[in-house]
Formats: sequence, C-alpha cells, structure tokens
Amino acid sequence: MVNIRELSPALAKKARDELSENPKTMENDIDMLRSWIEKQPHLKSRTDDQFLVMFLRGCKYSVERAKQKIDMFYTVRTAIPEIFKGRSLNDPKQLEIIKSGILLHLPKPVAEDGPGICLIRPGFYDPNKYHMRDIIKATSLINEIAINESDNITVAGQIIILDLTNVSKSHLMQFDVMFIKKLTMIMQDGSPLRQKGTHYINTTHGFETLLNIFLSFVNEKTKKRILVHGKDMESLYKHVPKKLLPSEYGGEAGPIQDIIDYWENKVMSYRDYFLEEEEYGVNEKLRPGKPRNAEDLFGVDGTFRKLNID
Repeated sequence: MVNIRELSPALAKKARDELSENPKTMENDIDMLRSWIEKQPHLKSRTDDQFLVMFLRGCKYSVERAKQKIDMFYTVRTAIPEIFKGRSLNDPKQLEIIKSGILLHLPKPVAEDGPGICLIRPGFYDPNKYHMRDIIKATSLINEIAINESDNITVAGQIIILDLTNVSKSHLMQFDVMFIKKLTMIMQDGSPLRQKGTHYINTTHGFETLLNIFLSFVNEKTKKRILVHGKDMESLYKHVPKKLLPSEYGGEAGPIQDIIDYWENKVMSYRDYFLEEEEYGVNEKLRPGKPRNAEDLFGVDGTFRKLNID
C-alpha cells in the first residue's frame, strides 16, 4: 500500500495526463526505486513513499531518470556544504533571514491544477551583514518544506517571481561566476521540480550581466521560460493572476508580513526534519566507477571566470 497524500481530482488528472502517473503501477515503481537506493554503496537517501514519488513525478515516471535525479540531488548537496550543511534552526542568523521575507511560497497556486508560486526578493537583506550564500542556505529550508507539502508543486511545477527592488551593486557583486553555476546546478540538475517559468520584475542596473551569465549555463527549455517584465506589473499579471499576489503587489493574498509569519512558524515545526537531513548525502569514495569531484560538477569556461558589473 502506497503511503502518499491523495491528490485532488484536478491534480490527479494532470498527473495522469502529463506525468503518466498510474496508481496501479505506482507501488511497483516506488519499490524499484527504493531497492536501487538500498544497493548504492555511496548514497544515503530518504526512501519514504512521498519523497520517492516526488522524483518519479519530476521524471514523468521514468524510473531510470528518477535514479539519476536522486543521485544528482544528493551529489550537488554534498558538493555545496556551504549551503546544505549546518542548517540549524538554533542559528539566529538563519531565523533572522527567514523573518526578512526574502523567499516566500505564496498561499495559493496559479490554478487548482496549476503550479505553485515562489516570490523571491533578494534586495531585502543587508549585503554588508550577510552574503547571498547565507540567504540561500536559510531560504532553502522554506523551499524544502514547500516541496514536501505542496502537491501542486510536485505535479504541476513552480513559477518563480524575482523582485529586484532594492538590489544594489553590493548585492550583485556577491554573485561570482562559480556561485551562479552552483545555483544553476541546484535548480536545474539537483532538483526534482519542473520549473514552469521565472519572471523578473523591478529589474536594476547590472542585472543583465548576471542574467546573461546565468543563461549561459541553463538549457534551452529553461531559457524560453524566463521573462523580464521590468516595472510593468500588468505584464506579470498576464502570467500570474493578480489576485494571488500579496497586497503589496496589488493582490488579494494578504500582507507579506502574514505570509512571513506563516513560514517562520512552519520552519520551526520542521526542526527534527532538518536535523535528520544532515545524515543524507553521497560518499564519493564509495561511488562505483569514477567519483564526481567539484571540477566535474562546477567547472566553468574561463571566459566567464571574471564578473564585471559597471
């Protein structure tokens, strides 16, 4: 008996039509994936049904692709300890970042069977106090909870709104090329999610430099799903219903502070979960065949090693 959340009728139909989800074969698919994980000497992974279904959905029920994605999920996390290790909820720095509302998953998806909405506001932290690595580390807690709890995200994917209000040169200079490459790997190769679109609003001077470097690392499908709206909110509303946004963005999802308070409480309730997360990852010394080192994962073209923002 498979132990996962029951989907709404609309999401169940989308899962069948778009992901080839079949309740009759799901248990066998999960068992094959779990059996494979248990035989990998280098890999220590979660194996609960809900976790494994997330990868099967992200790979449209190709068990072989799901194996590769789980391996890469933990490979990337192990290779970037500055983000994925030591995520302690006893750290006042991480709690302060969460309370600043830099990353928030909004209360409702685009539609009943539509993708979830993630709002990111990178200009809402002091670059003299924190580095963007600190921000990604803290906000990754919110991301993981959203993935765990939202069937819309695992079935229909996710839309990101990147609001660049208040982003200064000091913020932008924290994005060295290697860091951009790592972020790309986390999003594109080390995640089971299907990104359905990234929308940039309130763009600032110097943004184009970072965007062009980012585009050099992503696949064509991702490139086609990136839209830059500038200050044109009406353009954004054509893709994300206005009513689903916080009141500060002209919507009906309530004030941002209420959403921040929700996520602060939710993160605190996951304390034991994130302590357990420290146990998972890969040991490259035990990997069959050739180990994967940082150069293999994050090596970048020498042309892009120096980042200049005028």
